[in-house]
Amino acid sequence: MRLLKGVPRGHVYRLLRRGEVRVNKGRVRAEYRLRAGDEVRIPPVRTAQREALPVSAERVAWLAGTVLHEDDRLLVLNKPAGIAVHGGSGVHLGVIEALRAWRPQAPFLELVHRLDRDTSGLLLVAKRRSALRAMQEALRQGRVTKRYLALLHGHLPRRADVDAPLRKNVLRSGERVVRVDPTGREARSRFSPREHLTLVRQPLTLVGIRIYTGRTHQIRVHAAHLGHPLAGDEKYGDAEADRPLRLLGLKRLFLHAESLALPALPWAPRGLEFHAPLAPDLNELLLKLRINE
Repeated sequence: MRLLKGVPRGHVYRLLRRGEVRVNKGRVRAEYRLRAGDEVRIPPVRTAQREALPVSAERVAWLAGTVLHEDDRLLVLNKPAGIAVHGGSGVHLGVIEALRAWRPQAPFLELVHRLDRDTSGLLLVAKRRSALRAMQEALRQGRVTKRYLALLHGHLPRRADVDAPLRKNVLRSGERVVRVDPTGREARSRFSPREHLTLVRQPLTLVGIRIYTGRTHQIRVHAAHLGHPLAGDEKYGDAEADRPLRLLGLKRLFLHAESLALPALPWAPRGLEFHAPLAPDLNELLLKLRINE
């Protein structure tokens, strides 16, 4: 997948099934694990070259409206839900591609971390390679405090700490599915109730979430593992429980990256902290829930 960037996963798997990818001149299955000394042959694959996509005036206005902070090393955005952070898998223009098209003169723009397409909130973009390395190292060392806001199904009475390893699986379709698995990677989250709500006699809990690790779909899988899936989660949630919320206007996952605190950095000895206001659609839903109680 790394060597054939831009080639659809389905096409890569077809190459494997047809025996066109060889290891030591023999056919192999997709799950074969390479060993030292293996010789891999990958057939030539033609990929369509996309022209640089222009950024419309509307897109420029949208990008400018998402900027919460900017200095000579860092750009902080409040990403809306429904927009991928980068292109790929059928997405032609993600946030980072749009930024580069908007600012073609910028010598360096790279994502410091990622957010799921359906998650809104804080997204950091480095404007210098040295800044990118420093912030990603802080993330790897667990020195960055990341907090989210989410709406859970059910009544969560008190703070809940989840320490449940996660394993990521990629289906043949290319879809990623994550499960709690004792053989998976360490994953820790803390869920703290902020407000208890009710809709059609169904309890809901607005929670603040701190994650201590950054695994794929970590919050969503840990919430489901607790027995309190996230509202609007089509992959790990409860479609039946979501129905009244859909009627009230919920159209997506209720998950928002609300704050992020960076430790002392070479250019910011006191550290940095950012906050992103809750997305208007989620804020409106909360107001409706409070009125309907």
